[in-house]
Amino acid sequence: MRVLVTGAASGLGAALVSAFRARGDEVLATDRLPGCHLILDITSDDDWAAALAHVQETWGGLDILVNNAGVAGGGRIDLCTMDEWRWITEINLFGVVRGTKTFTPMFKEQRSGHIVNVASLAGLVHPAGMGSYNAVKAAVVAFTETAGHELASYGVKASAVCPSYFRTNLIDSMQGTDETVGKVIGNLVASSKITADDIAAAVLQGIDNGDDVIVPDEAARFAYYLKWADRPAYDDMMRKQAEKLEHA
Repeated sequence: MRVLVTGAASGLGAALVSAFRARGDEVLATDRLPGCHLILDITSDDDWAAALAHVQETWGGLDILVNNAGVAGGGRIDLCTMDEWRWITEINLFGVVRGTKTFTPMFKEQRSGHIVNVASLAGLVHPAGMGSYNAVKAAVVAFTETAGHELASYGVKASAVCPSYFRTNLIDSMQGTDETVGKVIGNLVASSKITADDIAAAVLQGIDNGDDVIVPDEAARFAYYLKWADRPAYDDMMRKQAEKLEHA
């Protein structure tokens, strides 16, 4: 398989690159920071055009596009600024849109391919204090589903990846004026027993299975199931969490 991974310099991106390579896939690792095969700022149309040209010249096609790059953010409704909303939307949503849009003509022409967009459990369940992050990740899930419907007749798959908190350096990218939310999220990430390698292994299994939504860890699956199976219990849990946040 020929695979392009964004945000590949560290965290889940680096774990995905290692997992793909371990099974013999060819991987183009990209990031906005030096250290990968190709510099790719996912907010840059020019960088995406250069990535497409590189893939065309090197491989003549692509089998899997992994839109993994993203940032952490959030904040309670009255504390999250509009600049913070614009920042996280430009990266976490429009970065995925740009990547998908760039490679869709290639996928259509070759009548094969798999688009894998890394969203979050926050795209499926929506805890307090994370309105901007929840909104953009939910949009990624919706966009991915739409892409899967549009491209199915071309033999192209689309999957959204929705993990819960796992140990990664993503928290280093977090911005926001709501420091309380930042501390809570940081503690949840630091205390998680799930590693990026664990998530990467589950993502590859989900890709192989052809899953439309990949929920790669038990904590995420429990929260998602609770929302579906017992909405009152889910709402109660989320509202208690919101009250704790107000008194943190």
